[in-house]
Amino acid sequence: MYEAYQAQTDLLWPLRTFTKAALPMLKDGTYGWNRWMPNRKLAAAWEVFGLSEVTHKRRPFAIDQVAVTGVDEPVAITEVATHVASFATLLHFRKELKSTGEPLPKVLIVAPMSGHFATLLRETVRTMLADHDVYITDWHNARDVLVSAGGFGLDEYTEHIIDFLTVMGPGSHLMAICQPCVSALAATAVMSEDHHPATPSSLTLMAGPIDCRISPTAVNQLAITKPIEWFESHLIGRVPLRYPGAGRRVYPGFVQLTAFMSMNKDRHVNSFKELYQLLHAQEVDGLVKAEATRTFYEEYFAMADLPAEFYLETVKAVFQDYSLPKGELMYRDRLVKPSAIRRTALLTVEGERDDICAVGQTLAAHDLCTGLREYLKTHYVQAGVGHYGVFSGRRWNQNIYPVVRESIHTAQASL
Repeated sequence: MYEAYQAQTDLLWPLRTFTKAALPMLKDGTYGWNRWMPNRKLAAAWEVFGLSEVTHKRRPFAIDQVAVTGVDEPVAITEVATHVASFATLLHFRKELKSTGEPLPKVLIVAPMSGHFATLLRETVRTMLADHDVYITDWHNARDVLVSAGGFGLDEYTEHIIDFLTVMGPGSHLMAICQPCVSALAATAVMSEDHHPATPSSLTLMAGPIDCRISPTAVNQLAITKPIEWFESHLIGRVPLRYPGAGRRVYPGFVQLTAFMSMNKDRHVNSFKELYQLLHAQEVDGLVKAEATRTFYEEYFAMADLPAEFYLETVKAVFQDYSLPKGELMYRDRLVKPSAIRRTALLTVEGERDDICAVGQTLAAHDLCTGLREYLKTHYVQAGVGHYGVFSGRRWNQNIYPVVRESIHTAQASL
């Protein structure tokens, strides 16, 4: 499967190279080329064709400065690789603040390892930086990780969260978005049981599949239609020889992208049709909208391969066996006990129209954390948003973020 995909990519390479090289000439206004409608249509077609390319490299976060609460001028941001492991980097968005006031709460954002890079949470990070000292799990593309680095499964994912929190130190806060909510809850439970000094002061779970038995979505239903052996035999490939991770078994990012797009095929087709029309019309308002579409798909088509062990273990434990809500999830041969969480404030956030992780699936974490007093538990449902609207867009910034900020800062004040 992977070799066939690579062969197709190689065959299209000359055409993509030619269109990229010739496109500036068609768009050049010096000799009026861009005023001739056939040229404009051809340039629009080539631009749409170029945008459809699946890439496998992380795009930059490109957060150079942010507005910080209480500071008049924008504050410069520097990305610092605080800790580098084989499969992930603990990336710190360090603020160049001149004042030495009260330190902002340290927050580790756990990005999904679900085919996209951590830059999918660019807007989440930018918003959080206004009131927090932000770190993120910058997962590496599995096809670039040497086979000698070993395997990477659900245990290793949870272990990375624990290790990163340890590096950040006591008093940190944990925020997981989508698929990593299970591992974030497991890591907090293990650290709480061990009385780990870096146990997070607060845990925010956003649109995560804690209990997929509740209001199962199409994604949940798909996972139970086939045995795990089918997923392994049909969806797992080996990285081709030309890449650093040659021979590693992976769930290819292009397969995940295909699955994502098939869920909303008509919407994506219409987006590309509209983009073509906007580009050759060359109207100011249309070009602004076209740029927004281009930016979205450049990020959406930047895909990362997942380690096969992690993908298969996640499908089985989270979506088929429901190990966490049934009290059967294991971490390094020990039972994960959410009831051990006693001092970490819990916030769960869901979107009313989420078609990936339905309302109630994340809320289930409250029932599992039986050792946590009710005043330390908060739940919030945002009306009118789908999955991505929980952590990006207008309602994330205006409605959801203030709830998240309040939860973290309240927990910080109690330290």
